Amino acid sequence: MDAKTKFSHFLTKNELLNHSEKVLLAVSGGKDSMLMLHLMHDLGFQIGIAHCNFQLRGKESDLDEELVRNFALQHQIPFHVIHFDTEEYADEHKISIQMAARELRYEWFEQLRTEFGYVKIAIAQHLNDHIETSLFNLSRSTGLKGLLGISIQRGHLIRPLMCFTGAEVEQTVKDLQIPYRDDQSNFSSKYARNKIRLEIIPKFKEIQPDFEQIFLENIQHFEESYQFIQRIVSDRRRELFRKEDKYVYIQRADLSQYLSDAYFLFELFKPYGFLKSILEEMIAVWDKPMGQVFESSDHELLMDRDQLIIRRRRTLEKGQEVLILEEDVSKHLSAGESVSFPFLDSYLTIRCLRDLGIADPKLSKLNTNINENAKSEIQIDADLLQFPLTLRFKEQGDYFIPLGMTGRKKLSDFFIQEKVNRFEKEEIPILVNGNGEIIWVVGMRLDNRYKVTENTKKVLTLVFK
Repeated sequence: MDAKTKFSHFLTKNELLNHSEKVLLAVSGGKDSMLMLHLMHDLGFQIGIAHCNFQLRGKESDLDEELVRNFALQHQIPFHVIHFDTEEYADEHKISIQMAARELRYEWFEQLRTEFGYVKIAIAQHLNDHIETSLFNLSRSTGLKGLLGISIQRGHLIRPLMCFTGAEVEQTVKDLQIPYRDDQSNFSSKYARNKIRLEIIPKFKEIQPDFEQIFLENIQHFEESYQFIQRIVSDRRRELFRKEDKYVYIQRADLSQYLSDAYFLFELFKPYGFLKSILEEMIAVWDKPMGQVFESSDHELLMDRDQLIIRRRRTLEKGQEVLILEEDVSKHLSAGESVSFPFLDSYLTIRCLRDLGIADPKLSKLNTNINENAKSEIQIDADLLQFPLTLRFKEQGDYFIPLGMTGRKKLSDFFIQEKVNRFEKEEIPILVNGNGEIIWVVGMRLDNRYKVTENTKKVLTLVFK
């Protein structure tokens, strides 16, 4: 099978690209990317070329750009080029030159993809890059997943040369007489990946001449093992993790049997980004008083009484509040409209239920229809309101008189009594009257002072969603 046919079959088999999709090719001018460019062009794909000049090799970098630009002009292919001050970026961000070049190019590729309507971004990495990445990850703490090397496709990125070895790329470029330029830095052992390619792999080949093929087979075994583990973990996660609204609940008793297996826990909690070290800290305090919170980059885990609770991290500022002005309310209610006030990802809606102008003894019966826990809707005596009203979170020293009671109760004690966990306490809105009194612990309990009575003349309905 010739290279073009093999390349085409690989694209089709792995559903990487079809002729209706525009693809942006990352072309450096080296043999790998120039082969990818020639094959894509010969097969008639809708392509554009992206070339990064990192300005690291003086005139040599400019000659790379010239080679790629000339091919684009000759074949009338859209050509995108950018010049980076890579060394300055690396110094500014305190990272290596290689990492700086990687961050710069991938960010720019994504900008081009979005701006010019490319569906995919093609990177010219082949099977030897696959092996080198796996070996490189073996020297780092990446776990089994790191040994899988390079994926053929990840999001918008595709790697269409992953059907060729490095030797096959070199021979095909020679056979097709494809012009290319060598980056001399690729032949220096200064960089870890080069050292693997130039020194370590040749040593393995002295032991086993077919090392590359054998290692590719091993990577396949790693992949099969990893997928097997993931299937088991996924099944167990579905059994243990219960998602409700914005929280995930795990019963502590059910999880206890896995505490001795830190690796399994790590895989179990991986979708939420918790490091193995964080989970080990959780295990260390498993039998201690509850209330500890552990954080990942984007989630929080609360150790509650009988369960663990996970939520996505969010910034809840202590001073965050919404003022509800009288003119805003009266303007809409006088027109027969309800009015809503946004608070984070929810809304408080106010509407007029009844305005008699005189007291009505029958209104006192309205209280018998009020759910004591007032989950999302309540009725209140409008004449008791003093504007502006405030919608905010709990503050130190807050108290109210729960509906049906005559004595006041600290809000913190009320939450303990109702078994409200720490996450929920931080997110429950509190509606406060202009005189500082709490009107409603939203979704939980109305203050008894603001209930509808036989003396009520105007009733407002408050709905929180």
